[in-house]
Amino acid sequence: MLTTLAIRNIVLIDALDLAFGPGLGVLTGETGAGKSILLDALGLVLGERADSALVRAGEDQASVTASFEFDRLPAAVADALAAAEVEVEPGEALIVRRRLKADGGSKAWVNDQPVGVALLRQLAGSLVELHGQHDDRGLVNPRGHRALLDRFAGADTVGVAAAWEAWRKTREALASARTAIEQAKADEDLLLAHLAELTAIEPQEGEEETLAGTRVDMQKGEKLQGDLEELRLVWDGSDSPLARLRSAARKLDRIAPEHTLLAEALAALDRAVIEAGEAEEKLEAAAQALTHDPLELDRIETRLFELRALARKHSVQVDELPAVMQSLRARLDAIEQGDADIADLERAELAAGEAYRAAAEALHAARVAAGERLDAAVAAELAPLKLDAARFRTEVRELPEERWGASGMDAVEFLIATNPGADFAPLGKIASGGELSRFILALKVALAEEGGAATIIFDEIDRGVGGAVASAIGERLARLASGGQLLAVTHSPQVAARGGTHYLIAKSNEGTVTRTSVALLDEGGRQEEIARMLSGAEVTPEARAQADRLLEDIS
Repeated sequence: MLTTLAIRNIVLIDALDLAFGPGLGVLTGETGAGKSILLDALGLVLGERADSALVRAGEDQASVTASFEFDRLPAAVADALAAAEVEVEPGEALIVRRRLKADGGSKAWVNDQPVGVALLRQLAGSLVELHGQHDDRGLVNPRGHRALLDRFAGADTVGVAAAWEAWRKTREALASARTAIEQAKADEDLLLAHLAELTAIEPQEGEEETLAGTRVDMQKGEKLQGDLEELRLVWDGSDSPLARLRSAARKLDRIAPEHTLLAEALAALDRAVIEAGEAEEKLEAAAQALTHDPLELDRIETRLFELRALARKHSVQVDELPAVMQSLRARLDAIEQGDADIADLERAELAAGEAYRAAAEALHAARVAAGERLDAAVAAELAPLKLDAARFRTEVRELPEERWGASGMDAVEFLIATNPGADFAPLGKIASGGELSRFILALKVALAEEGGAATIIFDEIDRGVGGAVASAIGERLARLASGGQLLAVTHSPQVAARGGTHYLIAKSNEGTVTRTSVALLDEGGRQEEIARMLSGAEVTPEARAQADRLLEDIS
């Protein structure tokens, strides 16, 4: 609920700090005292349009700070704050502040964290519900009527939403499968041609690197062929240097025992023979690797050209061609399997659709029944509020299938007819603002705890009525405020007497400076203010006595 409201430099208010408690709080004062300024200030902090005319004359800026406290944050508030990455500790007050500059610029904060004004508007619906002469929000807005009726009915909206989500997913899966198969069938001939082309060449992963390496070696062999041939002549034959080394080693082996130096020479010669033999083997291996076979080179180059051409055709790397083949086979297999898959998906979509229809039809029946109960409950409240000629109806209208959704298949709107024989019209279309406020009060009482903001404000709901009707309004406001918080701006002493707290709004003049102030009244102050409301400009002893009786009757 709203606990404090701090206003600085708003129109006629230079500095004002108000504290509010639970239950019914009433705000009274003479016409023109500035009650609307309080509502404008509260509207500013709740995200309404920043009008620089609100800044007090001669000041550079104005500000409004509102503090709200909850046992537990409303789910909508918690979700909005989480989405905006605004942290509020459990049990911590929610402090909303907005600053308005004289040039029209404005900034907003929630718990000292900068936020956009859009977040304030998002929070407003769960924080304060304002009903006034030109109300176009809250219960007047048909967008919220369906949720209100569902809460009043205790309907299973979660089950319907789950059924809708399941149906939506099966429809999307079916549509996606149909699109894929239709596309695949349209491309079937091309897919077959591509697959035949790839199958004919049968690309292997890693093949390009192997072929390219072999081609490079063969091209080197072509260039080095003459040099390799000359080297081969060095090693081949009985007269080759290696053959002579080996012959010398055999001869030295026979005489090596005769002297140490001969033995050392033999060891060195053996090493030379071994090294020369290894060199011969490597030259032979290199010659094999660098063998230039014009036919094989041509085959390799042709293969590389074909592989790379196919890779360019499919916009992939050569090593990805095997995966392309697998994809083509899978798409062709899908065409063959497609009809069976489509049949399964069609059965699943049909079952999900039937489950949704059953849940939505049950919700529709619950809404219709709850609408009849709500109509009767509101009707019982109309006569005491001097709306006995008016009628209220909850319209539950089935929507065309293309407009069905997670909330079911219905549109819900609260309709009224203010005169006998008049057609029903939307709640916000009635001519009289006073009638609108009383209709809303009747509806709020009928709905009891079913939905609404943490704080409810009625602005001059008693305009144009008095006596028994004003008493009925006061009684219902007090009943509605029980267990919550309701603030009422009123001109009716019968309503004012119902308040648990009473604030007097007054305007004073000091030379050319006009100020609006708000004071919390004690018991004596309440009696005097209610007496003024009863008697007018001059408070008479009779008015005070009547005020006492009124307060005593209420207590």
